[in-house]
Amino acid sequence: MTTKESNTPKKVSKVTKKNTKKTKQQTQQSSELTQEEITKGIENALTAFFQMLGKASKWTVIGILALILIVLGVGYFLFNKMTDASASIEIDQRIGITPTQIKSMKDIGQWEFLSVADEEMIDTTRNGFFSDDQLIRIYYGTLRLGIDMQEVADDWIKKDKDSILVTLPPIKLLDERFIDEARTQSFFESGKWTDGDRELMYKRAYQRMKERCLTSENIASAEQNASRQFYQLMRSMGFDNVKVRVRNGEMGDER
Repeated sequence: MTTKESNTPKKVSKVTKKNTKKTKQQTQQSSELTQEEITKGIENALTAFFQMLGKASKWTVIGILALILIVLGVGYFLFNKMTDASASIEIDQRIGITPTQIKSMKDIGQWEFLSVADEEMIDTTRNGFFSDDQLIRIYYGTLRLGIDMQEVADDWIKKDKDSILVTLPPIKLLDERFIDEARTQSFFESGKWTDGDRELMYKRAYQRMKERCLTSENIASAEQNASRQFYQLMRSMGFDNVKVRVRNGEMGDER
């Protein structure tokens, strides 16, 4: 009795499997029939539409065709309008620059691009009846070369075809009081010297430092540094094509 009862579920499971297979086949057939019905339905609708056109008058057919053409024309116009608008926005984002960005760069003020340290020994001699008085002083100074962003022109940043053109003011000495008077010291001193005598020595040291440091080579080096830093700045802001030059005809490192 135990053996017969254990065999009964096995037969049921086989029937269940067969029923499952039949159900899948029926589902596939029903889905195929549905697709065929959809296709036939579309064909019947088109046939009915053309039959209606055949029975309609000439003016009715012309009106329907005119309506279809108007709908297609309006759709084409709107599509082109949206395409042109998206293209113009893309161009502005690629090579445009906002007034806020320009103001933030102008607010930097003075921008140093080269620093030159110098040391000058200045001596002076005063002839006396019995002996000569002598004064030797050493002056230290640092000359900073750069640009003043408040001197940029109104159109210092503008579009040049597909590039951004940046025109900088000329390189100049940023601080006229470049001698460190706290470090100035007397190397040798004999006799009595007045403040006026020391002032004359200061002016001599000042002029000599300018002649030694404000050379065309140092100015060109400062221009190259300015151009390179502004090029990198504009690139970091998302501009691919950047040209940088120095105003008044002295070209910087143009890229």
